Amino acid sequence: MGGIGGPRSYRDEAVVLRTTTFGEADRVITLLTRHHGRVRAVAKGVRRTSSRFGARLEPFTCVDVQLHRGRSLDVVTQVDVLAPLGAVLAADYGLYTAGHAVLETAERFTEVEGESSTQQYLLLVGALRTLARREHAAPMVLDAFLLRSLAVAGYAASFADCARCGAPGPHRAFSVPAGGAVCPVCRPPGSAAPDPRTLQLLSALLTGDWAAADTADGRCRDEASGLVAAFLQWHLERGIRSLRHVERV
Repeated sequence: MGGIGGPRSYRDEAVVLRTTTFGEADRVITLLTRHHGRVRAVAKGVRRTSSRFGARLEPFTCVDVQLHRGRSLDVVTQVDVLAPLGAVLAADYGLYTAGHAVLETAERFTEVEGESSTQQYLLLVGALRTLARREHAAPMVLDAFLLRSLAVAGYAASFADCARCGAPGPHRAFSVPAGGAVCPVCRPPGSAAPDPRTLQLLSALLTGDWAAADTADGRCRDEASGLVAAFLQWHLERGIRSLRHVERV
């Protein structure tokens, strides 16, 4: 973390992605920070009841954190809560499972520690806040986050024009390996043929057109979720474990 001779301490906004027991009283906290990317840091003594900031370092919590650079792991020295979203999300199973899938996905898309991922951080905060405010159905918030995370990582799907040749759409066929909608000429064997309204929903989720997305029926939402999961798994090469627990209603 940081170059030789650089400052030993730094401060940043962050979201707690995960915590792991470390020693008798400590935890390793995995954070996605706004400016320093993904960071793993030791929070010393947080498992003791007398800890000053143990409760502030729980998954889903948005924090202002100060860290000291260490040889292998940084050390948390100060934490202030910016948004305690954990309690709200944990109180509702649907929100909780969707939220965990969001956290796991954010961690997977930021596997290089210390590499700035500001766009991914902003997507993460936006998704968690939207879930907590119950503005839209939790599965659709999750799918929108997944599509936008893929786009930020360079894997934007096409839902209208042909993903291979660019022929203007809309097209009926959808191929995950090809990158989305495909024209009759480019359509590879095994392509799906989703409901045209499903592709419209996916486009709305990617672009943030919630007025259109919120009116989609249950069948289209389910079909869209299946395509998003398949697209995500193709590009990550292994699935997001939390997705299997997401409550789809």
